[in-house]
Amino acid sequence: MDRAQKEKVVEELGQIFESSGVVVVSHYAGLTVAEMQDLRARMREAGGSVRVAKNKLAKIALEGKANASLADLLTGMTVLSYSEDPVAAAKVAQAYAKDNKKFEILGGAMGENALDAAGVEAVSKMPSREELIATIAGMIGAPASNIAGAIGEPASNIASILTTIEEKAEAA
Repeated sequence: MDRAQKEKVVEELGQIFESSGVVVVSHYAGLTVAEMQDLRARMREAGGSVRVAKNKLAKIALEGKANASLADLLTGMTVLSYSEDPVAAAKVAQAYAKDNKKFEILGGAMGENALDAAGVEAVSKMPSREELIATIAGMIGAPASNIAGAIGEPASNIASILTTIEEKAEAA
C-alpha cells in the first residue's frame, strides 16, 4: 500500500469515526472467511458496516477526534463495526459474539463516550431508533384513540339499550 492509498484509508476511517452513532472494536482472530461474511451480512441488514483496517492507520485517523480513546483498544487483529443508528452495530456485534466465541468485543464509542465491553452490551440492550419512533408514535396516538372511544361510548351504550328493549318487546 503506497502513501496515497494510506492517506485515503485514514480519511475514510476519519469519516467513520466522526459520522457513526456507535463504533464497536472487536478481536476477530480465528474467524473464517465465511464467518466474517456472515458478520458483514448481519451488519448490513441492520444498517451498519464492518471494516478491517490497520491499527496504525486507525490510530492516525482517531487523532483529534472526540472518540480518540478508541486508540487504546486497537491492538491485535481488530475489526470495526459501526452504524449511524446509535444502537444497531452494538446489537449485531453483541449477538454475533454470543454465537461465535472467536469474536470478542473489546469496547467502543458512542459519540464522545468511550465504552468498555459491558458498555457495548448495555447499549445493545437499548431500543433501536425505529423501535423508539414506533413507541413514541403509539404514545402520541393513544390519547386520540382514547378520546374517540370516550366520545363513541355513550352512543354504543344507547344502541345496546335500545337493542335490549327491542328484544324484550319482540319476546312479549
